[in-house]
Amino acid sequence: MIVTIDGPAGTGKSTVARRLAEELGFDYLDTGAMYRMLGLKVVEAGVDPTVAGPVAEVASTTSIELADGRWLLDGVDVTDRLRTPEVTLAASLIAQISEVRRVLVDLQREFSRNRNVVCEGRDQGTVVFPHAEFKFFLTAQPEERARRRHAELASQGQEVDFATLLREQTARDQRDEVRAVAPLRAAADARQIDTTNSSIEDVVAQLVSYVNGR
Repeated sequence: MIVTIDGPAGTGKSTVARRLAEELGFDYLDTGAMYRMLGLKVVEAGVDPTVAGPVAEVASTTSIELADGRWLLDGVDVTDRLRTPEVTLAASLIAQISEVRRVLVDLQREFSRNRNVVCEGRDQGTVVFPHAEFKFFLTAQPEERARRRHAELASQGQEVDFATLLREQTARDQRDEVRAVAPLRAAADARQIDTTNSSIEDVVAQLVSYVNGR
């Protein structure tokens, strides 16, 4: 069984997806981490993330693995290096490149083959798994999403101006929504859930109820 959870950053989808997978006894796939891994490699290689050719070359020659909940980039654990603003921006930019998405969509489908999986991202229910048994799309007010991201970065010792963070978030939303390849949108058959005033526990409970109530 495939359960997809899509939505913009800051809606809680990663935490919700992880906990939902635990509740259901499913595997969990954070597809955003895959884009961040390529973003990290592009940044460290000094490649312009807006130029398709060189970025596609990086994507085609990169090994991405998930082992015991840790992300390995070319065999090196980079799990704790994927959430910086620089990597976040690069991931958003390379996600607009069709060759990159093709490589990662193939990896995502291969990972999920013959498994029960909860996968989260921005195009899981629309492009990667259009026939998934359950599809969810999480939303939240922009200010609340930025507040959550600000708190997350602060907990990691990163001081980022809130206004700057909100502005960058808005720009990323716009890029994701208007890109030509796999734009961010809810699948027609996805259940939309606003998490602005809900706890993670409440959202997970809703999703568990929907899945188990089928």
